[in-house]
Amino acid sequence: MRQPDATAAAEIARTIAAIWRIESAKVVAHAARITHDLALAEDCAQDALVAALEHWPELGIPENPGAWLMTAAKRRALDHLRHRKLAEPRLEALGHETDLQQSIAARESSEMIDARLDDAIGDELLRLMFTACHPVLAPEARSALTLRVMGGLSTAEIARAYLKPEATIAQRIVRAKRVLAAAHVPFEVPRGEALHARLASVLEVLYLMFNEGYAATAGAQWMRPALCAEALRLGRVLAGLMPQQAEVLGLLALMEIQSSRLAARVDAQGEPILLGAQDRSRWDPLLIRRGLAALARAEALVGPLAGPLGPYALQGAIAACHARAPSTEATDWARIAALYDALMQAAPSPVVALNRAVAVAMAYGPAAGLELVDTLQDEPALAQYHLLPAVRGDLLQKLGRGDEARIEFERAAALAGNARERALLLGRAANDPDMTNGENGERR
Repeated sequence: MRQPDATAAAEIARTIAAIWRIESAKVVAHAARITHDLALAEDCAQDALVAALEHWPELGIPENPGAWLMTAAKRRALDHLRHRKLAEPRLEALGHETDLQQSIAARESSEMIDARLDDAIGDELLRLMFTACHPVLAPEARSALTLRVMGGLSTAEIARAYLKPEATIAQRIVRAKRVLAAAHVPFEVPRGEALHARLASVLEVLYLMFNEGYAATAGAQWMRPALCAEALRLGRVLAGLMPQQAEVLGLLALMEIQSSRLAARVDAQGEPILLGAQDRSRWDPLLIRRGLAALARAEALVGPLAGPLGPYALQGAIAACHARAPSTEATDWARIAALYDALMQAAPSPVVALNRAVAVAMAYGPAAGLELVDTLQDEPALAQYHLLPAVRGDLLQKLGRGDEARIEFERAAALAGNARERALLLGRAANDPDMTNGENGERR
């Protein structure tokens, strides 16, 4: 068969990479359902990817590439089971093949029964997520590993999400895989209290996965909508399983409302449109209604006697303020600032403090916001965070301090990993009127 030319081969390679980014978590989850071993499932998934890279350039992209990859990974997983059986010295040689076939058939039959009868989580991806969030791992290792396996995020992207050195995140992921293998952690669904104990890690992973899709830390596109959609889908499944958990509903509300704005956040060329310039008629009213309903259920579960809202519900409430407002000017910025005050109490972080400064600036003027931003200038966690100088540049520009604003926008552009966002920031540095379209730092 004729080999594709270099240009066609490069295009096929890019297509495979895009498909893999979308399908990899499902392929790993499917293999893990067979192997009950996360590290082995990842190996099988990688073998499937290698097979695709070898065969698809000659045969063409299959009609259902995800199913093709899952089938290839499943075959590799079953091969591993066969080799494992062959390596067991206790098996009788003459009866080995029969026992082996029965073992494999039993495993496959068990999978089918599990899929029908599992009363806790009927989704392979959520099974994988809860397994990677096993308490045998340190909390930070759980989140890093799950983002790598579930979200398909690179080590660099996870490092940026956590504001940590890339080497630190790489070590966490490697160590987490070793710990899971050494502990023989099964691919299973936790029950009762064990499920609740892992919930915080699962929520954090869904939150970070959605945020990476909503505003990609790197790459040529500002957003990765498929990642948002997958995080939202998993959030809906989780809310169906745990309808009495206010924070699950709060996160779902946040993702529903933010997803409603995806179509309005870029123009026809894929260039970012910040909040103040978005055409709100393009916000999806169905997703907004779903988000507001989820938030109402979360608030009802908490109630006046049960304590304050949790961090995700608070962020859902902030998103709801934007969703209810007909325009930026009509937004209740004072309430948003108050909600950020509560969020700083519930889950303090430098990023929350920066977002609070933006809300204060909108409610009480840019000088008030700049005063708060300046207190964050020496915060180590924000040293490489491009939105700190971006927000400062925006506030300086509003105060008429154009030369200082230009310096801040240029510094933000140098730190930005996303090509679209970098171009926007450079446009603002050049005082391009097409680029001054809304509140700076609008990533959520």
